[in-house]
Amino acid sequence: MRFKTSVRNIQTFSKLTASLSSLGKVAWVRLDDDAVRFTIIPETGTQVWASLSIESIFEDYTIQSAAPNNTINLELPLPPLHRALKSAINATSASIRLTKKDGVPVLSLTIITNTMSSGNSANGFLNGANSDPFGDNAFREEALDANMRDRETVVTQDIPIRVLTAVSVEGIHEPRVREPDAHIILPSLIQLKAISDRFTKLAMATTTTTKSGSSSAAAPKLELAANMHGSLKLRIATDSLNISSVWTGLTNPELDPGQIEDGDLENLPSAKLKAAGPDAWSTVRIDGRDWGKVLSVGRLGGRVIACFANEHALILYVYLSNYDDGADESVLTYYISSFSV
Repeated sequence: MRFKTSVRNIQTFSKLTASLSSLGKVAWVRLDDDAVRFTIIPETGTQVWASLSIESIFEDYTIQSAAPNNTINLELPLPPLHRALKSAINATSASIRLTKKDGVPVLSLTIITNTMSSGNSANGFLNGANSDPFGDNAFREEALDANMRDRETVVTQDIPIRVLTAVSVEGIHEPRVREPDAHIILPSLIQLKAISDRFTKLAMATTTTTKSGSSSAAAPKLELAANMHGSLKLRIATDSLNISSVWTGLTNPELDPGQIEDGDLENLPSAKLKAAGPDAWSTVRIDGRDWGKVLSVGRLGGRVIACFANEHALILYVYLSNYDDGADESVLTYYISSFSV
């Protein structure tokens, strides 16, 4: 079993791990000849299934195992990986390899940084033979960069992992969700997160307190709704608060008939919702704090399509920009269950 690669885009990789680690501390990572996959399945909250093209974050990628397609499955703690990548942001280069230290499997991240250093101290510029510090001969003239040199610093950080057997992960599959009632391209996630976080904080501040004066531990539930006429609505309602924000002029992307069974678009739930007019909405209720963590993926940029299964689930497809034109597309899929009324 062998895995070694250079990190092509350290900043993107660091932002990705930061976003993922906010939703779960441990990820199932699947490496093979075709893609890099990160999966987070917490006990409660949002599931994430990320499929990244190799070229989007790696180069000089080498993988070898006895499994089909040279597949390697790892259980990887995300916070240590993110901290290691964060320290490599200004590095000249970084590489990752699968190895063992004292019999324990680790991902070894090697960071190389080049800095300029000088062999002369500051007092070396003064001409000691001249007692007048401001005289004509007070300073010795030197050639530019005469004593400057590159100093290479190499730092290696080891992240303990578990190598998983194929049998232990073969039963893990993405959730199955019915056909969505609405699909819409979301506005800027940074803007949406700012408003969502504000709604959540307002709701928590106005939550009815118990007789002892302590606030309810339950997180506020945001109501998110979309129609098939380019509108998105965010709402929060408590006993003492009812506010909402609406976006209009958004895009409802067309579905690919080739991806639909029998290619029958007219009988899809989204087609029926569209025919019902702009006052017909598909709605989900989601945990405000969890939703804020999901929206942190906005730091990666990219296009985000939200699919609403009314009163059932919200699925987000986050399409990341490719490092190279023509490379396979990278997509993060978020599955968020809706709370009942």
